[in-house]
Amino acid sequence: MRGFLCLSLLIVFSTPPFSSAQQSILLPAVESTKAELLHDSLQGESCPLPDPSLYYQPVIGIVTHPGDGATGRLRNTTDASNIPASYVKFVESAGARVIPLIYNEPWDILSQKLELVNGVLFTGGWAKTGLYFETIRRVFEVTLARNDAGDHFPLFAICLGFELISMIVSQDHSICDHFKAQNQASSLQFANISDIQGSVFERFPLELLSKLSIECLAMQNHREGISPRRLQSSDALSSFFKILTTSTDENKEVYISTAQAYRYPITCFQWHPEKNAFEWGSLLIPHSDDAIRVTQMIANYFISEARKSAKLAPAQTVRDNIIYNYSPTYGGKDGKGYDQVYIFSNARDDIII
Repeated sequence: MRGFLCLSLLIVFSTPPFSSAQQSILLPAVESTKAELLHDSLQGESCPLPDPSLYYQPVIGIVTHPGDGATGRLRNTTDASNIPASYVKFVESAGARVIPLIYNEPWDILSQKLELVNGVLFTGGWAKTGLYFETIRRVFEVTLARNDAGDHFPLFAICLGFELISMIVSQDHSICDHFKAQNQASSLQFANISDIQGSVFERFPLELLSKLSIECLAMQNHREGISPRRLQSSDALSSFFKILTTSTDENKEVYISTAQAYRYPITCFQWHPEKNAFEWGSLLIPHSDDAIRVTQMIANYFISEARKSAKLAPAQTVRDNIIYNYSPTYGGKDGKGYDQVYIFSNARDDIII
């Protein structure tokens, strides 16, 4: 009994007094104020208005590449073209939708589709001649013209896309050098850290920029590229692009890994920012937390640029052409190549009805 009494007294005297926060529940006036604030918050009255200068439903046009993306394993027809789904997911992850720009469609159709989008993306691949090259050239010219006319119209060019733009700007189809940088992750060496202001790397935390320069967070997969020497020897190319980063291949040869146009919202990558988060065909693709952060921040920058576009297309026309009208094909079942790929043909036999 004595032990029980002592324990009871201990509990009573060890219980802390009400805190000021607890005491406040006894004050009706304070509670009324809190209720009003909660009500205002739920009604959205305390939320800032969206920036009227930005468009919050941006659409990106991705140019398809010849073939099925799997050397004929998925569809072996002459008119087939593809977009690896990783590029689509890359764009969607930052808050935009995709319209496929089917490279071998008539130009009048492609021109109409370009009027529906707020930016464009050139993918990786292998084709450097023929109709594909001409389509890339014409879309690039539209990009310059839209920007010259006052519409902020961004372009991201990845791997082959960078090489093609370099060929177009320099008017030299031999501008690319050979490099041994297939299926490998690398670091990025910043040419001048002060140049990241206003670039794709502007919003990167300093600690992530530091990791990018010493850790292998950028996936490379190319046989050709642009060397700093080549760029600097071309007046057209050196006046169009500034070098943001370089990387080295297996033979310690240096190539430009990221470049940005001086006068246009055009950013080019020799590496693949989309692969870290959305491709699994190679064990060498980095999938660490930091690697995923790199992918997301690159995507966020692209779409933040697209939101500055003034183009507001009719909603139904966008829906009629959006990539949701198509189904991706699982191409990575054999553990190689793209995991998923959208395959297109002029017959549009893969459209969802």
